[in-house]
Amino acid sequence: MNAFIRALDELKMDLDKLVVVSGIGCMGRIASYLNVDAFHTTHGRAIPLAFGIKVARPDLKVVVISGDGDLFAIGGNHFIHAARRNVDMLVICSNNFNYGMTGGQVGPTTPQGSITTTTPYESIEHPFNLVQLAASVGAIYVARWTAAHPRLLKQSIKKALRKHGFCFIEVISPCPEGFGRRNRKKSPVEFMRWLKEVSVMTKRKDPSEAYIGPDRIVIGEFLEVEGRPEFTDLIWGQVKAVRARAERGEIEIAL
Repeated sequence: MNAFIRALDELKMDLDKLVVVSGIGCMGRIASYLNVDAFHTTHGRAIPLAFGIKVARPDLKVVVISGDGDLFAIGGNHFIHAARRNVDMLVICSNNFNYGMTGGQVGPTTPQGSITTTTPYESIEHPFNLVQLAASVGAIYVARWTAAHPRLLKQSIKKALRKHGFCFIEVISPCPEGFGRRNRKKSPVEFMRWLKEVSVMTKRKDPSEAYIGPDRIVIGEFLEVEGRPEFTDLIWGQVKAVRARAERGEIEIAL
């Protein structure tokens, strides 16, 4: 939240033109702490709500801030199709590797071999690589940072807010209570120290380089695409074209 607020301040953004949407989970209450128009919506539905806002009011900048469980478990389908359509929004995912708010259960990003309340003998599942997922389904900007890299995260948020299209930033975040204590990171300080030790910066904009594991987390910017048509531009362009044809009497439309 600190990095996001600093990014808004440095960009001198018009807060009357900004909407923040959050879902359910550890990041769910963030919308309530910001002095902007905000919505705290139901589990997994932050992106479709943000999508509706953007289509109705394309002049607004819409930001979704939520967690890995909310965005990529029950909300995974919404993420895929919003990116595919290239809807102009910034999605910031706080990835803490588990369902931290509800007791530390295994989630879609839990590293293989991790202990959780629902995998007491280690998780055998293959987790999502969120950077590679976002890049493969159509995002125009994709980055990954950790909570131990606030300045780099701030700069990345600033860059994403200036773009016109679907942008995604993953933030690897500590969950010392739900995840850390079960996986040899028993305090917030120890968790943050681990994030610093295993983080490796890449300067290559290549999503295939976005490795994430217990020994190494590759951070940086992985994708930046220019010129891809944005969904609300296309839909409102179509609306105007159809209305013009109706006014010329070429077609009839129901009101």
